[in-house]
Amino acid sequence: MSHTAQALKAVNPVAEARPMQWPDAEFEAVFLEHYSRIVGVLLRLLGERTRAEELANDVFWKLYRTPSVGEVDGRVGGWLYRTATNLGIDALRARARRRKYEDAAARTQEGTAAASPLDDMVRAEQRRRVREVLAVIRPGQAQVLILRASGFSYKQLADVLELKPGGIGTLLSRAQAEFRKIYMELHGKEEEL
Repeated sequence: MSHTAQALKAVNPVAEARPMQWPDAEFEAVFLEHYSRIVGVLLRLLGERTRAEELANDVFWKLYRTPSVGEVDGRVGGWLYRTATNLGIDALRARARRRKYEDAAARTQEGTAAASPLDDMVRAEQRRRVREVLAVIRPGQAQVLILRASGFSYKQLADVLELKPGGIGTLLSRAQAEFRKIYMELHGKEEEL
């Protein structure tokens, strides 16, 4: 059994309960080829390396547990990036919900929430705002923006999203317009993009 398969089974011991559908060498090759980029996409989306690595492991765990190699055969890269961005967007939404409830609880307990000096940093505030908007817009639009910001070319975007390369520019333009609209709705004229 390969080192990668052993690591995945160590993370989830239930792996022994079901026979693996992926040949060890093939799975390890896919893992080694895509892992660092998957982590990069998730890191750009979430802003936390540890959480990005956890979700990247979840992505590969889902691939490993896929009932049939044929379900992703020939499009494994697209499947991985699509799954990663979906998990990342879900994590952003969960974080936003959790933060909302935690903030409400803090205001109830303290009367008003205290701002830390870190919150005043412009860069951290901009990232928070971007993540907030990404959590609100449609997942497909968030996905194309995240992947493009992660350095994907139009051709790579077309492969991942299973679209024709000619339609990527329009899709990206619409996603950017929607992002800008939601950003301005949420943050008004506080800051120009």
